[in-house]
Amino acid sequence: MTNYKDGYDYYVFKCEEFGVEPINYYYYILNLSQQQLDAYNKRAEA
Repeated sequence: MTNYKDGYDYYVFKCEEFGVEPINYYYYILNLSQQQLDAYNKRAEA
């Protein structure tokens, strides 16, 4: 099972950087595609 918490933390960081209100974790997991989730996780690892 993949842990998406690091990707979510990166997503929240980028939202704050651009002054955008992030969605909560539940909707992040529910509404993003697998490709989007993987991209955030990959970026968070970098």
